[in-house]
Amino acid sequence: MKVAILGCGAYGLALASILVKNKVDVSMWSYKEEEKDSLVKSRKSDKLKGYKIPKCINFSTDMKDVISDKDLIVIAVPTFSFESTVIELKKYISKNQPVLIATKGIQQDTCLFLHDVFKKHCKNKIAVISGPSFAVDIVKEVPIGLSLATKYNSVDIIVRKCFENELTKFRRTNDIIGVEVCGSIKNVMAIASGMLEGMNATPSTKALFLTESMNDIKELLFALGGKKKTILSFAGFGDILMTSTSSSSRNFSFGCLIGEGKSKQVINNYLKETTVEGMYTLQSIHKLVRKRNVKMPIINLIYDIINGRKEKEEILSFLINK
Repeated sequence: MKVAILGCGAYGLALASILVKNKVDVSMWSYKEEEKDSLVKSRKSDKLKGYKIPKCINFSTDMKDVISDKDLIVIAVPTFSFESTVIELKKYISKNQPVLIATKGIQQDTCLFLHDVFKKHCKNKIAVISGPSFAVDIVKEVPIGLSLATKYNSVDIIVRKCFENELTKFRRTNDIIGVEVCGSIKNVMAIASGMLEGMNATPSTKALFLTESMNDIKELLFALGGKKKTILSFAGFGDILMTSTSSSSRNFSFGCLIGEGKSKQVINNYLKETTVEGMYTLQSIHKLVRKRNVKMPIINLIYDIINGRKEKEEILSFLINK
């Protein structure tokens, strides 16, 4: 089997490590010549410290070459560059090549889910993966579970053939919207959970927050056309639990800074040096729920706290009064 991965970030490299373990031929695409050159020369990445990239992984900035004759194309670029990547991909992709979307998020300006952004430009069969799987854990070769959302049995078979092994487990669903919503909003919830951590909230209070959050997300899934039961999947409960309780989560760590009352300079420096996906997604989700007239008060509160309109302590009274 031959697989192309678009995006050389931590998660793309981690997915590539699974493929290497499964003896799958891997080629990776970067839009930056300097990034490609650094990866080829050093076989290391600042985005995944301590990991030695196998020499069998090929890197290139030539998308046409990278995806040529591949059995599967994986998109693992940041959300903000997803559409531009798909537009470039459209020039070279064959109609028979399936695509696996590993990017999480909702497009900010249009509030479109990423599978809808993809379908604007390409008609290929797709699948979406999401679940509790930090890149640093994947490369350590530990057991992980992922939700695999697709409407096509043929794509399910190819993804499993490439990625599944004794350490990597998939659970199939056809709820693409539900998996995308969960994969996106968990980063926002992690910011709020980090705020509570920074405020030295007790485990009881943090558990209250997570329980209320999952109930709200369940209703959001239904309102946006997904299935309520997806909240109990790897993409739902699994990813929310992991991201909202671990210091390895950049979103959780960012929330801690706010909860601890750090200065604007400290917070802004963190944002400059670190990719906090939840900040991008917060803008998208906040806009989406207003656009669809969906009641999601926890999103409004987090948005107001982040933007300095409300004090972080209001999250405590909110949890009791909601």
